[in-house]
Amino acid sequence: MNSNKTVETDASVANYLATKAQATQHADCLSLLQIMSDITGEPAVMWGPSIVGFGRYKYTYDSGRSGESCLTGFAVRGREIVVYLVGELPEQQQMLAKLGRHRTGKACLYIKKLADINLELLRELIQGSVASLLRRYPQ
Repeated sequence: MNSNKTVETDASVANYLATKAQATQHADCLSLLQIMSDITGEPAVMWGPSIVGFGRYKYTYDSGRSGESCLTGFAVRGREIVVYLVGELPEQQQMLAKLGRHRTGKACLYIKKLADINLELLRELIQGSVASLLRRYPQ
């Protein structure tokens, strides 16, 4: 049984983007759809009411808590787009330093627009994050 609040749903990604993304964000979201689908080989699926996710992995923490989540994804949060990725490895930290205008949270990369960042580095960060999760939680 999955105890996570954020689970995969059958909600429409297109409807989510149409209602949440401002006009200037919509094109960026379409670019992220393509990038993340290319990296994961998976289609976009809504996770909960606000995360566009790609792929999935099952995890069990040392505490025994387990669940399932998307390998990577993004959400529209007001004027920012949040990209969900793991960026804790030294090489990822070096890439983040060169990425461009952004801020980070625990597993979040906040950007205002894709034009502010290096898209090739973003792609590498997402690829590294997905690979890291799959190594840590082999399926």
